[in-house]
Amino acid sequence: MTVEHTPIAGASGGSEANSDTAGRSHTGGDPEALVAAGHARLRDLLLGGNVLWLSVVSLLNDAASEMIYPLLPVFLVGSLAAGPAFLGLIEGVAESVSSFLKLGSGWLSDRVRRRKPLVAGGYALAAVARPLIALAAAPWHVLVIRFSDRIGKGLRSAPRDALLAASVPAERRGAAFGFHRAADHAGAVIGPVIATLLLLAFDQRLRPVFALAAVPGAIAVIVVLVRVRERAPGHSARERANATVTAEPGDAGATRVTLDRTFLAYLAVLTLFTLGNATDAFLLLRAEDIGVPIALVPLLWAAHHVSKMAWNLPGGMLADRFGPRRAIVAGWTVYALTYAGFAFAGTAWHAWALFLVYGLFYGLTEAPEKALVARLTSATNRGAAFGAYHFAIGVAALPASVIFGVLWMAGGPRVAFLLGAGIAILAAALLPIVVREAAA
Repeated sequence: MTVEHTPIAGASGGSEANSDTAGRSHTGGDPEALVAAGHARLRDLLLGGNVLWLSVVSLLNDAASEMIYPLLPVFLVGSLAAGPAFLGLIEGVAESVSSFLKLGSGWLSDRVRRRKPLVAGGYALAAVARPLIALAAAPWHVLVIRFSDRIGKGLRSAPRDALLAASVPAERRGAAFGFHRAADHAGAVIGPVIATLLLLAFDQRLRPVFALAAVPGAIAVIVVLVRVRERAPGHSARERANATVTAEPGDAGATRVTLDRTFLAYLAVLTLFTLGNATDAFLLLRAEDIGVPIALVPLLWAAHHVSKMAWNLPGGMLADRFGPRRAIVAGWTVYALTYAGFAFAGTAWHAWALFLVYGLFYGLTEAPEKALVARLTSATNRGAAFGAYHFAIGVAALPASVIFGVLWMAGGPRVAFLLGAGIAILAAALLPIVVREAAA
């Protein structure tokens, strides 16, 4: 039998209405005062509570990860005598496991109706495992450690996104996810800088750098435990409309929630886009191919992360203002144009310009894609929804890179990049068809 939920006190729908009414009463309807009140409210949401602290956690965790990740290939090949194939095995196994765990952890967080324990456990496992690379004496040690690190990521990602979505009103989720992603990219800039300084201090020795990555990782776990607060799932009118809620026989008050068809269609289009979205390592290879010196490639990569960081919050705010679907379509269009640019680029400055523009693609898609997941699903199944979202991207990413690499070898980089651009345009055209205006 189908059961209708009644609005829950403190849920996003009620809080939005109350705060909007309060804002009008304080400003007297003056347009400038309303805008100022809206900006103040957005600032309070982003710089307080779970949005701020989950963003700080992501910054610290990514800084710890990026202290190690860029140095890992050199460590494996130079210190442990592993080959490139083993490096590929490590990353392939690690990311595959992470994708499957994201699917399961999201469902589990819905089932137990608690997100924080999985978030804290995921960050703690990564913080403990990651620095153990400093003790690795054989390549298989690194495989086990990376495997454990990615298990941590798989455990935390979907519950964290669901917790973040529950911590802000629906009309501010784009900005919240944008702020969080900007902090994550800031960590990706800070981590390599810290690693470089430590390498200078320790006479180019890698193991002390790996060991000291434990410091930001441990602080991240402490912040989760002390500052992040659990948020019970709430139900807005849109969420109740998007959920199929079925009572189980003999289950007092429990519900089973299935994912909406529109959401599944959205995942299908997202998977299609991802099949044309190869690893960014090919962009770095293309940059070197058209004249960027190897010594400047890390600087180019850092500039790209700065661009992503700069665009994440504006992209999320655009999704709140015009709808996440429009932002995603715009982002996929930017992606297609950027890939077409890489196809025809001929000099080094083209690579620098394209990498900076490529950051706009991330800004228009990372936060809006997650905001659309939250919009198309109910609070009671949002963990599973985010798990399915991460799983779809993770599963499609491997064949995407394989296909791209084969095309590069068979027809050259121009053919590979143009195919990626074409798939992006097709996905951008399909998204408005499968996700209608009322839902988007």
